[in-house]
Amino acid sequence: MVINKLAAFLRKHFIHVSWFSILMLLGFHAILSWVLLYLVGEYELTNFSSYLYYYVVTTSTVGYGDLSPTSFEGKLVVALVQIPLGLAIFGALLGKLGRSVSRVLRQIMTGEKDFSEEDSHILIFGWHENRTEKMVQHILGDNKRQKRKILLCVTNDLEHPFLDNPLVEFAKLKSLTQDDELTRVAVTKADRIIVDCDNDDQTFTCALKLSSLVKDECHISANFSDDTKIEMLNRYTKNIESNSSRTAEILVRSMQDPGSSRLQEEMMSTLSGHTQFSTQMPFDIGAHKFGDLFFHLKQNHNAILLAVAEDRIGVKMHLNPDNDFNVMPGQVLHYVAQERIIADEINWTQIAVREIL
Repeated sequence: MVINKLAAFLRKHFIHVSWFSILMLLGFHAILSWVLLYLVGEYELTNFSSYLYYYVVTTSTVGYGDLSPTSFEGKLVVALVQIPLGLAIFGALLGKLGRSVSRVLRQIMTGEKDFSEEDSHILIFGWHENRTEKMVQHILGDNKRQKRKILLCVTNDLEHPFLDNPLVEFAKLKSLTQDDELTRVAVTKADRIIVDCDNDDQTFTCALKLSSLVKDECHISANFSDDTKIEMLNRYTKNIESNSSRTAEILVRSMQDPGSSRLQEEMMSTLSGHTQFSTQMPFDIGAHKFGDLFFHLKQNHNAILLAVAEDRIGVKMHLNPDNDFNVMPGQVLHYVAQERIIADEINWTQIAVREIL
């Protein structure tokens, strides 16, 4: 009874001390127990190859019994020093560990975790139950994508919606434009960002804020319902690709050309069939004719080249240009294929040889 009260007392007070203090106490207790056992002649227990095992098993009261003191004095050391003090210290250690694990789990569930050390990740700002889940599915459905971690950033009152997916993290922010909150999710080190907030005003404000913070190679995609917001954003930024619902265009196209909506769905989905991808031409190669590139991609990668963009955003887009159209280094190829084609997988030299022939 006295030992239990002592253990509870020590545990109550030790649980609030630092990890360093607990580990120092544990180390002191282990050394003290070893010295006392050695002094009373328990040499089998104090053998360095056996003591760590014996100490942990005995002090934690697991007590397998394969190693134990044989002398009366050794039994007194274990009964009066090693187990009572060790039990309290072990209890404090386990309590501290439990609190730390619980705190980490709570931070993960509630989005309080600090992600300021993340790098080259994908940020999704905003939450829509069905649409956001589909976004994540389509991102992960690209088998050849760079293995970037996805970080969902919301202001909504919800818990981690992707807890069972280790590739998706969750951050609940006080504001989508507050500097310290954006620092917590490492905005300046992100590679890709999707902005899809509750309404167009929030999306516009958030995207405009992010535009000046991200690194040069970071690509931002913003989703709007109102095209006027897109015009305004394009006027003030150069690194954001804005999208809006094209419901009217899709309805008319599917009416005039049945199956068009299904075609667009297939081209956008990484979960089934062929999908539209893009690959940037290396800067250290020469220019190529569109027709030569089209032939090479179809023959060697079963891909259909659709368009060439002069910039990453695709503002200057050449859709299905003539075969003699010059595709310059650094321009972006848009194509349909079963899977993404990495630039290094294309034999650019072979295309050049065919041009000469």
